[in-house]
Amino acid sequence: MSIAIKLPELGENIESAQVTFVMVKPGDQIEEGQVLIEIETDKASIEVPAEESGTVKEVFAKEGDTLAIGATIITLEIDSGTAEKNKDDIAENKDTPKPEEEKNVAPVEDNKGDEPKVADIEIPEQVSRASDKIINPPKSALYTMPGKIAPAAPTTRRFARQIGVDINKVKGSGPGGRVSMDDVKAYSKALHQQYKETGGQVGGFANILKEPLPDFSKFGDIRVEEMSNIRKKTAEHLSYAWATIPQVTQFDKADITQLEVTRKKFSKIAEKESGNKLTITAILLKIVGLALKKFPQFNASIDMENKQVIYKDYYNIGVAVDTERGLIVPVIKNVLGKSIFELSDELAEIAAKARNRKIGLEDLQGGNFSISNLGGLGGTSFTPIVNSPEVAILGISRGVFEPRFEAGEFIPKLLLPMSLTYDHRIIDGADAVRFIRWIATALEEPLMIAMNS
Repeated sequence: MSIAIKLPELGENIESAQVTFVMVKPGDQIEEGQVLIEIETDKASIEVPAEESGTVKEVFAKEGDTLAIGATIITLEIDSGTAEKNKDDIAENKDTPKPEEEKNVAPVEDNKGDEPKVADIEIPEQVSRASDKIINPPKSALYTMPGKIAPAAPTTRRFARQIGVDINKVKGSGPGGRVSMDDVKAYSKALHQQYKETGGQVGGFANILKEPLPDFSKFGDIRVEEMSNIRKKTAEHLSYAWATIPQVTQFDKADITQLEVTRKKFSKIAEKESGNKLTITAILLKIVGLALKKFPQFNASIDMENKQVIYKDYYNIGVAVDTERGLIVPVIKNVLGKSIFELSDELAEIAAKARNRKIGLEDLQGGNFSISNLGGLGGTSFTPIVNSPEVAILGISRGVFEPRFEAGEFIPKLLLPMSLTYDHRIIDGADAVRFIRWIATALEEPLMIAMNS
């Protein structure tokens, strides 16, 4: 008897996945649990196992195909005794469209036509009155005429470019239609709000993420490659975060001279017991978890639609991992309930899973705060971008020796550069300074970790 093995549910809001590897072919004998295909969603790579043992009759999945949830992967000839518990006979699935057909069930609309005018965009009621006046001004209002260059200061033009807004489409509220920074922000906010309200189907949002490119082939040979699903999701997510979250970065340095001596001492012990070194990131996981408990506004999310702040009483921290497919942020759960050595082992394990394409969806969800440590690669400082719906992220750069004046003389100290980017809608500058200073002090005084655990 033949049954159809279908693409299972993969998680919340995941409707399709791209096939990266097909492990079987017609005629293969497979066992229950054997991997059939490997797929890539916008969050992770996943192996899809067989639900039954049997002989592969037909393979529908092909490398590079995009399959919808529920699409048939293979048909499997199974023993009649086993078939009793599975009623998905192949006769019931013969009308299932092949991957090529499924990809075209709901084609993306062609956006090559006329772009919608700003005045035609329907702005939801939630958008402020000020924004409404800017996006849909009265006929008597002065604004930039079509085809003309919008009057704006260089700083305003640069800001518009950074967040992907065509400044010539923004209606200026200043004298003679001059476009201000607030005009650009209101325009972006209104489009993003409409995008959210319509489930991402508004052309306006797509337009602010799109910038026309020149024909690069005029200047030499080029090579065009499709983005991976992970890279696509990263680009879209960070574009949205940059355009909608007012972000500020606070810089500081921590004296880790003594901590580094202690870390190296205990790292040898950890390596003997588990084979994993004790890293500064593992120590930071514990310290940041304690800081989140002390400063709850950093362990929160903002619900702008309902004008609420959601505070969390659990402490999960994401750690950025550099992979050949792009940036992945697996989440270490319950950091306050684990020792530094346990965190070190888990961090090494989950980073290896991310690099080896074995990361699961559950490993990427539930983060409250993120850490991005680029110290192993170099650099003096950087400004990480908040990973929405989180409200802050800590960046770590390479520690360097610098002279510090103590007891009448200059003494070399190993200083660790830190960059804290935060959402200014919920976190004030003074709170950010206190937060990063608390982390620095904990790094400088390791006994604080034990006292606060």
